[in-house]
Order: sequence, then structure tokens, then C-alpha cells
Amino acid sequence: MIFITAKFRVLPEHAEAWPEVSRSFTEATRAEPGCLWFDWSRSLDDPNEYVLVEAFRDGDAGGAHVQSEHFRNAQKELPPYLAETPRIVSQSVEQDDWSLLGEMEVAPRG
Repeated sequence: MIFITAKFRVLPEHAEAWPEVSRSFTEATRAEPGCLWFDWSRSLDDPNEYVLVEAFRDGDAGGAHVQSEHFRNAQKELPPYLAETPRIVSQSVEQDDWSLLGEMEVAPRG
């Protein structure tokens, strides 16, 4: 799979609205057949920073994503809300879902 993490620094005046601003892009991406997940989180250290964790089935699915109409729309619509160019890490990994973090295994409850 293609595993991507990106950091988006949003202008302070738009930070609270970012989930709504990015909603149509998020929903359209999640509906792509090759999207495994597309999840936003807000930084605990910087309230103007959102972290996007996304994954696509393979390179073809990732390519389809960046060629999609909603991606092209996001390229036009989202930058005016940003303080800087997003930063990204993108890697191909040999798995298709999250692995368990064995070092913090939780025993069955009950």
C-alpha cells in the first residue's frame, strides 16, 4: 500500500473551520475504491496544524487519487486557508492494514 502522512498548517483564522473546509475533499477521497483510509487529526502542540494520515491500496490507486477531479479542486480551494505548503511523507509498504503495536498489547477485559 501507499502510506502517507501530511502536515497542514492552517491560518489561525481558519483553524476551527478546517474540518468543514476540507470536508468535500475528505468525503470524495474516502469514497475512492482504492482508498484504505483518509483521517485527519489536530495537533496537540499547535492548534493550527492538522495531520492527515491516508493510505491507498497501491500505486495505481494513489495515481487515480492525484488525477481525480476532487484532488484538482482541492489544489485550487484549500491553499488559501493554509499558512504554508503542506509537508508530506509518502512510502510504499508491504501491508494492507494497520499492524498491532505489540509493545503496548492490551489484555482482554472482562
